[in-house]
Amino acid sequence: MMVAAMSKGSELPRHGGALKLHRNAIFGEVSNLPGCDEKPENPARAQSGTPHAVSYLIIGGVPYFACKPGRGGARNRADRESHCLTASQVSNLTAAAHHAGAIGLPLNRMITIHWQAAGVPLEAMAKATGRFIDLMAKCLARRGARTAWLWVHEGGHGKGGHCHILAHVPAALVDRMARRQRDWLRRITGQPYRRSVIHSKPIGGRLGLEKGNPDLHSCNLQAALSYVLKGATQAAATLANLNRLEPGGRIIGKRCATSQNIGAKARANLQHEGSDR
Repeated sequence: MMVAAMSKGSELPRHGGALKLHRNAIFGEVSNLPGCDEKPENPARAQSGTPHAVSYLIIGGVPYFACKPGRGGARNRADRESHCLTASQVSNLTAAAHHAGAIGLPLNRMITIHWQAAGVPLEAMAKATGRFIDLMAKCLARRGARTAWLWVHEGGHGKGGHCHILAHVPAALVDRMARRQRDWLRRITGQPYRRSVIHSKPIGGRLGLEKGNPDLHSCNLQAALSYVLKGATQAAATLANLNRLEPGGRIIGKRCATSQNIGAKARANLQHEGSDR
């Protein structure tokens, strides 16, 4: 279904870039909601393997098609294992994606980093993702750019540990970030860059779609979000009306997170401000 739709974007040009936020800024990282300790109920619906982990971007990026809580806590310990996205996590990530658009920072880029292929062990993946986010955030902040982001970790036999990021990246900074991201990966891993470790695409297949055709961008963002959430439990998928499910694999530490400016607290504050008017 979704793979078929994505094939239309195979001729689109590739652009680098990504984003995430500086932890010392007001839009820093927040912890994921409580996770799931049990293995997912959902069966795989597609072949596994390392190439499959990033194929969503390799075959043309996010599909282009027309369409009619605070840090810490016991549940957030660094050695905690999970195998799926829960209903609360899916709900939080979905609301965060929508809120990004509401505050003028629509998620317009999808980045996949295959940490296992880069030589990062599963237990160090969360730290590596956080470091990558910090480096990108500093690059954006130095140029006065605001951003929002969310990410989800996946793993499992044959797929390997990897991270999917949906983020807001100003079009004018995409090329600059593309020139830097391989160097960031070398700094994080301490190893030479390995081919196909990172893939980055504009959501909808072209830069500026969120401004040029907001409705089309919204539709493609929903498709990208559905892909990122595919490691949900069957119960969570039913509640969120997700059609694609795959085992999310074993993850150590954080499974998902959002920037503070689109997290649950920020959304609640905005709602409270609106009710006071």
